[in-house]
Amino acid sequence: MPATLEQPIETAINLPISMTEAAANEVRSLVAQQERDDLALRVYVAGGGCSGLQYGMALDENIEPGDEVFEVSGVRCVVDSTSLRYLSGSVVDYITTEMGGGFKIENPNATKSCGCGSSFSAGEEGAEGLDTSAGGGCGSCGCH
Repeated sequence: MPATLEQPIETAINLPISMTEAAANEVRSLVAQQERDDLALRVYVAGGGCSGLQYGMALDENIEPGDEVFEVSGVRCVVDSTSLRYLSGSVVDYITTEMGGGFKIENPNATKSCGCGSSFSAGEEGAEGLDTSAGGGCGSCGCH
């Protein structure tokens, strides 16, 4: 069955993160605009946001020791080992609304999240390996 906007692209191997066809198309378009074939989509978690952790994504040419590198529908993805603990099983999507478009991460590991969807908490264990002092307080992610 082909992937839809709500369905991640299925693969024969178990990938740490999956991606909808809409997200894969958008990333491929962004990489093509840069006219560089050495770029990968880096997905990461950083301390901050009103729920303690926040998502980040960037096109990156650097692969660091300990990074997990994999490919989904022609998109090379990179996740560092610390972020992978919080992102494993997540789905990257690209949504379009009247206000524009943007990437969204559906994370099964998030126990609490901000209304904007860009900040989350991973439960009682805290954000091991991440500095969460940068954000703090509701509204720090700009959703209020």
